[in-house]
Amino acid sequence: MPSKKSRRSEDMEACGVRVVHLERVARAREEAVPQREAERLALTYKALGDPTRLKILMALSGEEMCVCDLAAFLGLTESAVSHHLRRLKDLALVKSRRDGQILYYSLDDDHVSEILKIGLDHIRE
Repeated sequence: MPSKKSRRSEDMEACGVRVVHLERVARAREEAVPQREAERLALTYKALGDPTRLKILMALSGEEMCVCDLAAFLGLTESAVSHHLRRLKDLALVKSRRDGQILYYSLDDDHVSEILKIGLDHIRE
C-alpha cells in the first residue's frame, strides 16, 4: 500500500475530477507525428542519453576529429570510440570524410549542434 506522502504526490500529478477534453485530444491527434518518426526520435534521444556519445558530439561541435583524436580525448580505445561513432552515424548525428588514410568525423548538420546547445541552455537555467 502506498504511503500517504506517495499518494499525495500522485494526487498532485492528477486532476481532481476525471474529465476528457475531446477537442484537446483531437488536436493532439492531428498534430501527432507518425509512429515511425516518433520511434526514430526516441532512438536519437536514447543515443544522446549516453554520456560518452554526448562528449563525442560536443568535441565534434568544435571541429572534425578522427577516431585516434577522439580516443585520446576520451581516454577510451579506438574500438570503443568506433562503436559509438557507428551508432551516431546510423542516426545521422555524425558524418565522415576521408582524407587519404584518415577518416575524419564531424556533426552531420547544424541541427545536431542546435540540439546540444538547446539542451545545455536548458540545464544551465
